[in-house]
Amino acid sequence: MEKVSIIGLDLAKSIIQVHAASVDGSVLFRRKIPSKKLLDFLSEIDPCIVAMEACAGSHHWGREIAKLGHQVKLIAPIYVKPFVKRQKNDAADAKAICEAAMRPNDAFCGSQKSGEAGFSDGI
Repeated sequence: MEKVSIIGLDLAKSIIQVHAASVDGSVLFRRKIPSKKLLDFLSEIDPCIVAMEACAGSHHWGREIAKLGHQVKLIAPIYVKPFVKRQKNDAADAKAICEAAMRPNDAFCGSQKSGEAGFSDGI
């Protein structure tokens, strides 16, 4: 089996769609994984790029996935949308995230540290 170069994740509450590709962009596998088992699954894969659409939950997942040694890339949804080539569903979104992450551009967001996105008490 070829080495996984990049993984695109479409995050959801209970099921996460995974799309893995090699260096040349060929699809290695597509899977649906329960969110509770995602970190166990990623711990079995050699360190690679893991890409997700930037959203509230992606910052949490990004911190946890980075602890496993993977390089995390968060992509603004506006830069993923052009890569969705067919009906909008979780599998198509995961593939589009993977393709967008392969492009050399600066559309990536930084992962927020825990508590960084909190609200201020003062006015």
